[in-house]
Amino acid sequence: MRQKLSDVEIQRALADLPGWSRRGDSVTKTFTFDHFADGISFVDRVAAAADGMNHHPDIDIRYTKITTTLSTHDAGGITQSDLDLAKKIEAAAK
Repeated sequence: MRQKLSDVEIQRALADLPGWSRRGDSVTKTFTFDHFADGISFVDRVAAAADGMNHHPDIDIRYTKITTTLSTHDAGGITQSDLDLAKKIEAAAK
C-alpha cells in the first residue's frame, strides 16, 4: 500500500505544481480551454497517463473547464502517486 505524505511533504511538492492546491485529503486544479473539444482531448490524454500508472483522478467536466482531483483512497490521503500523476496531467495540458 502507498504511504500517505506529511503536510510538509505535500506543501513542498505543491510549490513545484503551479495552480494546484490542497483540499483536505486531495490535491486539485482546474484547467480552462478555448473550446469544449480541446478539454475533451485533454481528458483523453489524462486518461492514458492515469491508466499507465493505474492511478485515476476524479475528473469534472464543465464545458471548457476541467477539474482534476487526486487522492489515494486506500492510503486515506495524498501520496507520491498523486503528485506524480499531477505532473503528468500538467504535461498533458500543454
